[in-house]
Amino acid sequence: MSMSRWVWVVALAGALQATAAMAEVTKAVPGQFEITLKAHVAAEPDETYAAVAKLGQWWSSGHTFSGDAHNLTLEPNAGGCWCEALPRGGSVQHMRVIFAAPGKTLRLSGALGPMQDQPATGVMTWSFAKAAGGTDVTLIYRVAGPLGEGVDWPPLVNSVLGEQFGRFTRFVDTGSPEVKKP
Repeated sequence: MSMSRWVWVVALAGALQATAAMAEVTKAVPGQFEITLKAHVAAEPDETYAAVAKLGQWWSSGHTFSGDAHNLTLEPNAGGCWCEALPRGGSVQHMRVIFAAPGKTLRLSGALGPMQDQPATGVMTWSFAKAAGGTDVTLIYRVAGPLGEGVDWPPLVNSVLGEQFGRFTRFVDTGSPEVKKP
């Protein structure tokens, strides 16, 4: 296992232990898994959709290659890049937008984090539905293809996405992704 991949696996394992899973592994069979997350936020669908593109304000820096979430950008239009700036002019394309319907659906394609060097791919779909008092948000991430041996990918990805989704919903509802301390 390469050193960079090992660092990501260790970080994912730490996240699994440190966070309460908000996500659910809805499918896990050899060569495929699916993670589903759902929440209600107080904002309207258009505002909630727009907040996804503010990745640098709500994504955890601990789950970036650069160590700083402010280096993340997302262009929420077809062909748009979920990218990360790296030192010395480097960059990472995490995912590519393949469908964008503002206030309704945002769909991206790509394998996140340590899955990026595997012959697998993922499709992430964000859905936004008007509901009493705000928006019902659903995030589904489907991954298919061969992944590295010896890693139980579904619970690791479930944990990381659960953490990020929690940060996202807090950001939408309060303007900050951080858990408020009593």
